[in-house]
Amino acid sequence: MFVGYVRVSKNDGSQTLEPQRDALIAAGVEPIRIYEDLASGRKDDRPGLNACLKALQPNNTLVVWKLDRLGRDLKHLVTTVDELRARNIGLKVLAGAGAQIDTTTANGRLFFGIFAALAEFERELIAERTYAGLAAARARGRKGGRPPRKMDRATVMMAMVAMADPKTNAAEVARRLDITTTTLYAYVRCHRVALRRVAWPISAARSPRR
Repeated sequence: MFVGYVRVSKNDGSQTLEPQRDALIAAGVEPIRIYEDLASGRKDDRPGLNACLKALQPNNTLVVWKLDRLGRDLKHLVTTVDELRARNIGLKVLAGAGAQIDTTTANGRLFFGIFAALAEFERELIAERTYAGLAAARARGRKGGRPPRKMDRATVMMAMVAMADPKTNAAEVARRLDITTTTLYAYVRCHRVALRRVAWPISAARSPRR
């Protein structure tokens, strides 16, 4: 089944979707299965595209007029096409530089494979840059990764009350607080030490002198 997507960059009437819609209908896409956006390709929020991608099912084919109608930029385009391939969804481009892409043909499947290779290359580059950044940070005496989450006194007290119940799972408490179990126990331990330090001089002052 064909599902279509059309987009123009301006919604002031200077551009129209009709030429794209006509081309998709001529290619066999039913009008009710055409999704549209009136937005710049660089905008993250494109409800028409989001709805289109959500509606696509395995063995469907996404049809677009030109390749630049689909992606915000090359990186987004490569990622989107690779996600379509992973979901077993085809792609057909009717005009422009990407008109060779039609996954119902051998040449089109070859282009799909090239996009998959580009996506893998991009992922490897991101991983390589991340590892290099962490290594550089460690060399300067800094540790990489997510910064520790701070818990205020009220949150620690609530966690301690919850953990006082024998039925409470510490891992579940930590998960709800978005911290590790080790961090949770460290906060609780430090808070108990602080409470004992406060309580000791008070109890010493109240104890009768002999």
